[in-house]
Amino acid sequence: MKILMFLHGGSRNRGCEAIVRSGVALIKNKIPDAKVDLASWKPETDAIIPLIDNVYLDKSREIKKFSLQWLACIIQAKLFNNPNYAYQIIHSDIITKVPNYDILLSIGGDNYCYGEQHGFYEINKSIKKAGKKLVLWGASIGEEDLSDAKIEDLKSFDLILARESLTHEILIKNGLTNVKLCADGAFTMQKEELPLPDGWKVSNTMGFNFSPLVWKKNKNSRDAAIKLVQHIIDTTTMTIAFTPHVIEPENDDYECLEHFYETFKNSNRVLLLPNNLNAIQYKGYIARMRFFIGARTHATIAAYSTLIPTMVLGYSVKSKGIAKDIFGEEKLVLNLNEISDSQKLIEKFDEMVKEEEKIIETLANNIPRIKEMSKKAVQYLQEV
Repeated sequence: MKILMFLHGGSRNRGCEAIVRSGVALIKNKIPDAKVDLASWKPETDAIIPLIDNVYLDKSREIKKFSLQWLACIIQAKLFNNPNYAYQIIHSDIITKVPNYDILLSIGGDNYCYGEQHGFYEINKSIKKAGKKLVLWGASIGEEDLSDAKIEDLKSFDLILARESLTHEILIKNGLTNVKLCADGAFTMQKEELPLPDGWKVSNTMGFNFSPLVWKKNKNSRDAAIKLVQHIIDTTTMTIAFTPHVIEPENDDYECLEHFYETFKNSNRVLLLPNNLNAIQYKGYIARMRFFIGARTHATIAAYSTLIPTMVLGYSVKSKGIAKDIFGEEKLVLNLNEISDSQKLIEKFDEMVKEEEKIIETLANNIPRIKEMSKKAVQYLQEV
């Protein structure tokens, strides 16, 4: 079986790394003779991922004005009513590889949460035209993300693996019959424990992750988060480990968290984890924390999966659905509007501390079930 994972943005986003790293491990554990290749927007970042057989560059091709390709696109659009021909050129890195594979896994977990994706639709049409199997791996999609064109594209998949129940319910409600419920593969990802940094308090260090993405969407959220950190310093003895999880230009958690660190460094109660760790190394630190507060979904998955009480600065269906599948409710998940309310943040933090033992017990009871749901993805893949 030859599989190509595609629509991977690169591993400087440790969540994207976690999806690939855990996905290929799950597949090869169940199907040892499978060949799994990866098409990446930034292949130079993916050498850290084991088990991948080959990594290819997936670069969106530029169509230069007045070039022969440009002229061909105009002719296709005007004479043959084919305005999407340009996308076949733009995404030719993927489309030309389609004949070499049996199954193509579209792996960007929330790629369908960002408006219309006409280029993706054209890739998918090319895959189905070639008679290949098309699978959406570990997806999250909100009601607000759907359109007639997107639903039509989703119907073309042989299998959609929803990574939480809210997405599963939304897609079923909108008439999709090719959907199966699983869990994010990152719940099964291994951890690597590096030496603890200076200032780390064993059993009394909490992790804090904040992202530029959240800040851009709610400009008052950072000030509210600063007040929450001050509250933690004032009312507990914990050290706070600021924990980046995406390190990309224009979307760099580390740069964002440097502001937090500089604000509180004189307290001698904060530390900033480095920006050059991979996903399993960040998970190794998160697993040794007492609590975790995070905006990045896969940072919170690293915490949940190692039984760390977690508060989520959630901004999409994935955060809510994952919490619901673990706790039976959207527990300790704040929506985009709530995270600019410092009092709300403080109340939720205090709730997490008060219910620490109960939350750990719930995680211990339910995370094994979630991990089994992660493994179901490969079972469904085999059935396809």
